[in-house]
Amino acid sequence: MISLASSTTDQQECPATRWALDDLAAALINRTAHDLAMSRSAIWRILDEADLKPHRSVYWLNSHDPDFDAKAQEICRLYIEAPMMYQQGRLVICCDEKTGMQALGRSHPTQPAEPGKPERREQDYIRYGTRALIASFIVQTGELIGDLGPTRTSVDFATHLNHVAGRFPQIMGFDWVLDNLNTHWSLEVCRVIAQLCDVPFDAAVLQTGKQRRAFLTDPTHKHVFHFTPTHGSWLNQVELWFSVFGRRFLKRGDFGSMADFEARLLRYVDDYNRCHAHPYRWTYTGTPLVRGTPFSQTRRQQRQGRAWFSPRPQQFERHLYPPRPYERHTKRTG
Repeated sequence: MISLASSTTDQQECPATRWALDDLAAALINRTAHDLAMSRSAIWRILDEADLKPHRSVYWLNSHDPDFDAKAQEICRLYIEAPMMYQQGRLVICCDEKTGMQALGRSHPTQPAEPGKPERREQDYIRYGTRALIASFIVQTGELIGDLGPTRTSVDFATHLNHVAGRFPQIMGFDWVLDNLNTHWSLEVCRVIAQLCDVPFDAAVLQTGKQRRAFLTDPTHKHVFHFTPTHGSWLNQVELWFSVFGRRFLKRGDFGSMADFEARLLRYVDDYNRCHAHPYRWTYTGTPLVRGTPFSQTRRQQRQGRAWFSPRPQQFERHLYPPRPYERHTKRTG
């Protein structure tokens, strides 16, 4: 049964795209010629004992960048050395865009929370349009500098670079962490970086993306770009800020107009920089992640030994995960 539930439905000639208990029971009968027919409850008990859930699925994204380890270690080294670099006059800046932000308004007023009742919002909403936020997160201080607009073209991004660089005239060098979006290495961006670095700009030698990326990543320039690996944008610290921003501002927003949305968003950024700005504690060092070990199993598997199909915890579990006080059963006397 475990082998059957771990296989795909196509391998067992089942027309469904995922396993259900009835499908597993029918496939088991067809596979064993009625020798090991099982009821739905028996199949459920076996799957529960093995902590196997064939009806569930999660997204998984793996980076196939051949230089993933080198790029990840380079970016993590910047984060680790950022405080020392700040004392030497260099800034580490993480930059990205938050696109497609919808300014939504409710057709009827939202009812505030009451004792015993959560906040209630009208299902219908009004769309006032979308905006894009080009944001730069200063790794050493936690400050965020953003430009809000209807688009996020290469011209918009180049303008944002000028804006951020103008905020720090005393800084001697900038290290930018960005993803591989084509607007981040456009010809317009190369022109702006050449002006900021006071180096010659020749559009004839910057015709291809490879040439432009080589120009932007030149370590001798004042502004140096560091591109994240393919499917590795999670290495960009501004994504952490976007996650908090989405939960605290966008998720339950109720705006009266696009002007109201822009004003409140800019006020949120100002309040963050004034009262809540702080650098993130980066714990990933760039070394390959260890997967497939007993320590990577679920808490339930670690506690009950489900990863080895045994009700008795393994020896390392008994030492590292002792029973909690409220889970210890005392023997009754008398």
